[in-house]
Amino acid sequence: MITVGMNYEVREGKGPVFEEGFRGVLVVMAGTTGHIKSRLFKDIDSPGSYLIHSEWQSKEAFAAFIRSKEFAEVTRWGSEEILAGRPSHKVYGE
Repeated sequence: MITVGMNYEVREGKGPVFEEGFRGVLVVMAGTTGHIKSRLFKDIDSPGSYLIHSEWQSKEAFAAFIRSKEFAEVTRWGSEEILAGRPSHKVYGE
């Protein structure tokens, strides 16, 4: 199993839209092979700063998800309308 931390900076005023969009991503992830669980956290000292904590059966399962059409669509939507910058991902353990 691996854990992935995905860090996002959201444009001012777009937090609620990002949070609601994440609910839709959770639905997609629930049906994704190798996905175990994901949660969204918000930095209370920096309201536009979010962390998605995601657990996967393997690094390969996560890699397949980020190469998927669904992930590409969400990424495009986020970069065009929601995110203040490029997200960063960090993979922990296996």
